[in-house]
Amino acid sequence: MATRSDAEIAARGYAFSELMVAAAAREIADGEIVFVGMRLPMLAFLVARRTHAPHAVGLFENGVIRETPSPELLYTMADPPNLRGATQCGQMLDVMGLLQQGRVNAGFLGAAEVDRFGNLNTTWGRRNRETQRLPGSGGACDIACLARRTIVLLVHDRARLCERVSHVTSPGYGSGNGWRHAQGLPDFSGPSAVITTLGVLRFGADGEAYLASVHPGVSVEEVLANTGWTLRVGDELVETIPPDEQELAVMRELDPNHFWTR
Repeated sequence: MATRSDAEIAARGYAFSELMVAAAAREIADGEIVFVGMRLPMLAFLVARRTHAPHAVGLFENGVIRETPSPELLYTMADPPNLRGATQCGQMLDVMGLLQQGRVNAGFLGAAEVDRFGNLNTTWGRRNRETQRLPGSGGACDIACLARRTIVLLVHDRARLCERVSHVTSPGYGSGNGWRHAQGLPDFSGPSAVITTLGVLRFGADGEAYLASVHPGVSVEEVLANTGWTLRVGDELVETIPPDEQELAVMRELDPNHFWTR
């Protein structure tokens, strides 16, 4: 697993998890309707709202819709602060219906595994050489199929970024080359970014991932060594922009004890 020491974090002034939050926040445009999720994506939505996207609307799978973010840190999407002052507290069907209408601009997803075509596995994993049943899809498959784009966040590890996921819980670009269209999925949909602890992957016209940016202090060789397939490198490879003072201030105000970013 690719990690960084506390000394390196102190030298940079931010953790790579905070860099991931900032990168994820920049994927949200003002006025967009976003499936928020929990953990780092939740912070990313809050950072976006407090900086460049004050009119973004957050959706939660339990039926909550918020035009104004919760003023308190959430540990689950059903926490009272997320219900109090919400624009709407409905049912899962209410927010999933927006997906079917094509109105959801972006959705954040996590995964145990992601492969070269952006397919996700959250159903089966291995630990201590044993196969284990994971939580499964929840609403992730619906989001992966019908949101206009999806953004995936996970630790950059060779076992988790694999050439082919062991089980497709939520589809990305399938086997590439027009697979989504052939399955009847909307042409406008599909993964747009995989944000990891080492860099950001995006997807070509053929549906295959490529390395678009590396985080400060990370080499291309390190990314490739921690990826389970021969990852393509983008022609215009850049360095990920670090979180600025405003972004860090929002994260640390909302999560002062680093519950989600430690």
